[in-house]
Amino acid sequence: MPRSPISLLSRTDFNGDLLDEELFLRTFHQLMEEHGYVQVCNVPNDFDYVRFCQSLGRFVPNYTGAVIGDVRPEPGMDDVYHAGNTRPLTPHSEGYDFSVLPPRYIALWCVTPAQGPGGETTLADTTDWVAALEEDERAWLQNTEYEWKTTEGVNRLGLDLHTKHPILEDHPNGRIVRFSCNNLIRDDDDLSARVQEHWRHRFDEEHVAIHYQRNDMLVWDNWRLLHARNAFSDRSRHLRRIQVAAA
Repeated sequence: MPRSPISLLSRTDFNGDLLDEELFLRTFHQLMEEHGYVQVCNVPNDFDYVRFCQSLGRFVPNYTGAVIGDVRPEPGMDDVYHAGNTRPLTPHSEGYDFSVLPPRYIALWCVTPAQGPGGETTLADTTDWVAALEEDERAWLQNTEYEWKTTEGVNRLGLDLHTKHPILEDHPNGRIVRFSCNNLIRDDDDLSARVQEHWRHRFDEEHVAIHYQRNDMLVWDNWRLLHARNAFSDRSRHLRRIQVAAA
């Protein structure tokens, strides 16, 4: 049974009035530091998502060049692994196929929630997983460059990306965790194969499931958390998406 999210922040106060902006931002960053994600609820129709995301850092374009991406079923994508269909997504981080640093934050907000079951974004924190590695395992994952490829759906857009990065990378702004269940190229007997299997099991056991109401916003630390998606059937489900670089 998936856990319910506990890092919830209301945009309005107990009177239904907008929460003071300075207080809202301070609470947002406190929750982000503690949990690695924040789900913002009670969001009014005129909330400026783009301006809020600008307060977090510089925008990173999506694969098509669009800064604000639409996450909804797309024509011709139902038979491939891609966010633009109704199929489930396996645990992963974003930007493992970028030659530059992956985005620090991913922000999603709900234009039209899915009717019926499914469609939740699922999240799990890797902090304890990395800490549980043996010292030599952690060193291997930090010092070994693996080849990464991009997804079938992105290939269909005309992009065939291949990069080389370690799974774990220390950065002045924090540790970067890169992860994919199906786009990391490795040998079957490599340590990374065991990490993939173990972390996917822990994700299944520990993830929280974000069920969207209209206007809800979800922001998470992409260097720290893995995310996935449950399958759904309502093709009107529509989220918007912004990637934000590290400060």
